[in-house]
Amino acid sequence: MATVLKNAWALLFGVFLLMLGNGLQGTLLGVRGDIEGFSTNSMAWVMAGYFIGVLGGARLAPEMIRRVGHVRVFAALASCISACLILYAAVPNPFAWFALRVAVGFCISGVYVVAESWLNDAATNETRGQALSAYVIVQMVGIVAAQLILNVADPGGYTLFILISVLVSVAVAPILLSINPAPVFHTTKPITLRKLFEISPLGIVGMFLLGGVFAALFGMAAVFGTVRGMNPREISVFVATIYVGGLVAQYPIGWLSDRMDRRILIVGVTLFGAMAAGAGVFFSGDFVFLLATALAIGGVANPLYSLFIAYTNDFLDHEDMAAAAGGMILANSIGAIAGPLIIGWLMTTFGANSFFAYISALLAAMSVYAVYRSTRRVSPNVDELTSYTPVVPTVSPVAVEVAQEVAIEQAQDDRADG
Repeated sequence: MATVLKNAWALLFGVFLLMLGNGLQGTLLGVRGDIEGFSTNSMAWVMAGYFIGVLGGARLAPEMIRRVGHVRVFAALASCISACLILYAAVPNPFAWFALRVAVGFCISGVYVVAESWLNDAATNETRGQALSAYVIVQMVGIVAAQLILNVADPGGYTLFILISVLVSVAVAPILLSINPAPVFHTTKPITLRKLFEISPLGIVGMFLLGGVFAALFGMAAVFGTVRGMNPREISVFVATIYVGGLVAQYPIGWLSDRMDRRILIVGVTLFGAMAAGAGVFFSGDFVFLLATALAIGGVANPLYSLFIAYTNDFLDHEDMAAAAGGMILANSIGAIAGPLIIGWLMTTFGANSFFAYISALLAAMSVYAVYRSTRRVSPNVDELTSYTPVVPTVSPVAVEVAQEVAIEQAQDDRADG
């Protein structure tokens, strides 16, 4: 790990600054939208816009890089993000915010593709897994730290919007000044969703439903907080706790994943999350209990992303794992787009605690479907499982492909040792 940090510290520091800006964006908009008097449904469309942009950016960024190169794409997209973050405060209108969120989602997705390509190029076969772990940790820590920035200024003013714009602008400097020559860019042609569903129904259905859960946590948690009447400090702590849970639980769940039937683990994890979210429906009035619920849900949702990828890999040939990355992210992204819209309607119709009811229902559906799939197929032997490699829903297809490569290398090493 020391070698990774020595060779890629500037890139990782730049990514950390990017996550500070992007991680605060959604929370700040949720609070500011309430100040501006935007309806819950309007904010749901605003939050959904980000995931629409992410889906478009993940699909179009590779072609942009092929045409003009990594450096130009990275600089152009980062500049657009910085400009959009300023315009939120200048144009407090839900239609404008929706368009800006689409643009930011598109650009941030492209920026991730470039940054992850550089990180992968800087790593060796021996350090690739460590580099990916460092990248995931930096992303999660950046999102958690971003929530604390919400408390440094009035969310009703311009200061926070200027600050996140500056963070994104400054993030470009260490990355562009420290990178090696831009790597040759290549991506694998993705396997279609239909083919992936035939290979692993649970993997694809799980990723789709998990997209809805992730959209709730990353997009609508702050909106829930405003509807519940929380102040900005409470909202920032609530959102940060979700990601702390994901950071803490990622590795224990990964350890279990490599040592047992993954369907049983999926059933257990999703059932626990469904019960925790269900309890939140009835006891969210107590802030301490609310934080415990956020910790539990975050601790379930983030590791599930890697768990579904690892489970799907168990039924793929090694040469198909990288190609599966794009299809799995597509399923997750489609679920993420629908998530805020459904939550917005539910909270408007049935009240704020529908936020937890929605998450509970999705996690329960994953659990039930995992039980059903357990009756339809024999599980691989534990010693035949592919390696669990931690990734988070905020990464691009490049990082997921890298995770697949790490899993392949680990499996080959394990066979050699055996």
